[in-house]
Amino acid sequence: MRLLGVGPHAQRQVRALQQFIGEGKWDDDALLAEHQRLVNETLGEEDGVLIVDGSDFPKHGSHSVGVAPQWCGNTGKKDNCQAGVFLGYASRKGATLLDRCLYLPESWFGEDHRTLWQDCQIPDKVPFQTKHELAAQLVEGIMASGRLQAQWVVCDEGYGDSPAFLQRLDATGLWYLAEVPRDTKVWPLLEIDGQTPRDRPSSWVPPQTRSRKGPVPQRERLHPSSPAKVPLEDLAKQWPASRWQRYRLLEGHKGPLVADFLVLRALLPLDRLPGPEVWVVIRRKVSGSAEEPEWKFYLSNAPLEIPLATFVRVSGMRWPIETCFAECKGELGMDHYELRFWRGWHHHMTMVILAHHFLVRWQQRLNQREGDLAPNNDTPLAHAR
Repeated sequence: MRLLGVGPHAQRQVRALQQFIGEGKWDDDALLAEHQRLVNETLGEEDGVLIVDGSDFPKHGSHSVGVAPQWCGNTGKKDNCQAGVFLGYASRKGATLLDRCLYLPESWFGEDHRTLWQDCQIPDKVPFQTKHELAAQLVEGIMASGRLQAQWVVCDEGYGDSPAFLQRLDATGLWYLAEVPRDTKVWPLLEIDGQTPRDRPSSWVPPQTRSRKGPVPQRERLHPSSPAKVPLEDLAKQWPASRWQRYRLLEGHKGPLVADFLVLRALLPLDRLPGPEVWVVIRRKVSGSAEEPEWKFYLSNAPLEIPLATFVRVSGMRWPIETCFAECKGELGMDHYELRFWRGWHHHMTMVILAHHFLVRWQQRLNQREGDLAPNNDTPLAHAR
């Protein structure tokens, strides 16, 4: 690979690395494809978990690609920042990042941003996509490639609040366990005794009446006799204590969490009509840190035979991506860059992703107590594929 202006007599000698990251025309896709194959070798399991999440990067100026006033998870408020959508992977062997994409706010598609668009070298064919659409695209891409074993995909309520996003996850063949807002409404299939069936909602096309003028109705609507939808928070409070089961979770960095779990079947509304039948999983905190929310609500398309214990385990598989972000920002410079270009942002994140997996592979090979090679593993990292 050759970079213009690099050499003993070049004026840009000091900034050669920044030029390599920001302007070098090397292929991210090929690197990430090989990276994902290596992640499968390092961490892959048949029931591996894909993790969808975002990470934001505060910025003071307005000239870097994608910068806009928007919600910034880093500062916990609306702020001037870049927003990235990331895909991670976790198994019993560990966790790392797989892929990334920069979110371009809708304001960047206005005429007043055309000069910035050109200055940041954004490809002309980049369409506006929501964070949900970008995340779905990352999941679909990794599943279509066949490079990585996975059975589950998890996300927080920032992504789980979109039925269209959940539909796209379902179409990949993955089982999702998606956190959703507490005011999400569903049609429960059983009464609170856990046995008596509830009335199911139905749809219909209202008949044409003699007094009505205009075209014959063709659009399906919710039938007037359908039962009312129930917010998940109300549903959780209605269920008797005898239906909950208690588990101890080893989640996060602040010690174990004890929580009660409830699982039940429900119909999910889709375009205001009865949609797919799903699992509702509800978690109620019994003990844990004060920052941990009292309630968490999940929807899942997993098969009927999946036991509650599996949902409990998978619900704890979202937080590893937070650890990955903390490690990448604390140790690998994920949020330390001076790059304004579209290509440069993606190149930088690619390098951080590769570096994180490098550390994960080292961690697997070292005995953490003795600082030596782990037993039965005499393959130096430099020689591993």
